[in-house]
Amino acid sequence: MAARVLVLGGDGYLGWPTALAFSAQGHRVAVVDNFAKRRWELELGVRPLFPISTLHERVRAWRELTGREIELHVADLTDYDAVVSIMEGFRPDAVIHYGEQPSAPYSMIDVRRATYTQHNNVIGTLHVLFAIRDHSPETHLVKLGTMGEYGTPNIDIEEGYLTVTHNGRTDTLPYPKLAGSMYHLSKVHDSNNLHFASRIWGLRVTDLNQGVVYGVETDETALDPRLATSFHYDEVFGTALNRFCVQAAIEHPLTVYGKGNQTRGFLNIRDTVQCVDLAVNNPAAPGEFRVFNQFTEQFSVLELAERVREAAAHLGWSVTVEHSENPRKEAEDHYYNAKHSKLLELGLQPHPLSEELIDTMLGKIAANRDRIDPDTLVQGVRWVPRRNPEPGPQPA
Repeated sequence: MAARVLVLGGDGYLGWPTALAFSAQGHRVAVVDNFAKRRWELELGVRPLFPISTLHERVRAWRELTGREIELHVADLTDYDAVVSIMEGFRPDAVIHYGEQPSAPYSMIDVRRATYTQHNNVIGTLHVLFAIRDHSPETHLVKLGTMGEYGTPNIDIEEGYLTVTHNGRTDTLPYPKLAGSMYHLSKVHDSNNLHFASRIWGLRVTDLNQGVVYGVETDETALDPRLATSFHYDEVFGTALNRFCVQAAIEHPLTVYGKGNQTRGFLNIRDTVQCVDLAVNNPAAPGEFRVFNQFTEQFSVLELAERVREAAAHLGWSVTVEHSENPRKEAEDHYYNAKHSKLLELGLQPHPLSEELIDTMLGKIAANRDRIDPDTLVQGVRWVPRRNPEPGPQPA
């Protein structure tokens, strides 16, 4: 049956492909965005690698190509009246919530960006929870969290919960969190609020603790250049593999922070869309707070760099790997074993990171080589300021 699916943050790297995927399946889809990401790009002097149409132009292009409509709402989630208006008007079966500031480096630039990140993310999510509670209580909220909430504990990372025996008594509790940035802390606060809303108000909630995403396109965004999604490679908004592939395309050294032993979970952007689809089509029960660890493979940063270097060499590109001072405060040698079985049990069919996939990414990136700005690869964002700090990126 067709569902009413509301995508918050529908102009973003993940939100736009998700909206297209649900629309392609015949669901009624609406997107909400305040275009803040485009403003942050202007602040920092960065831009996506591929030319990105406005959201209005992309919605029109989708209609022209497929005959399917996507409803568009321009609104800020920190405006509670706007959230309520959309919720009452659309009455979604599912809300997919990407509508947050998504960058750890951005949140660590200065006090203004740190407080903005926490206010924007936490207050926006609270507004969504209250709007669902009071105006659409049967709605299933699918919220994008992050594996970064867990940190790198010296025990296995379970999916959201940990069974603990203490002084002869046993209980299952939310897994302890050890966030590594102000952005990750905002996600921890979100998770606590989501758990509360399920436990106290009986809401249906799925928290997707996502790993690091890579990839340039999905089936739908590949249909037409006007449907492209916002692939970033700069230090603030770009993720590790995407950044390495862009560096390789201009034969720039692949910059690995520290020793490069930091290990994380990764997944293809196509699998992000697939995971969200599985969550929506297998909804949480009333009062259930589910946590899925959303990634498909684990790699160290150095492993990723070496894979990109090898793929580039096969294309005849001369690329080296260079180690630079780590601007982040994080353990570089650590245990990391995160469980991620729940989405596989629901039917996830992963797209593993293959040499063929890296080759495809490199080819598409190379075709847009003239749009790469090497100056944005390093922007001087540090987790711990120097004694005589250098200024970070400043507003334009």
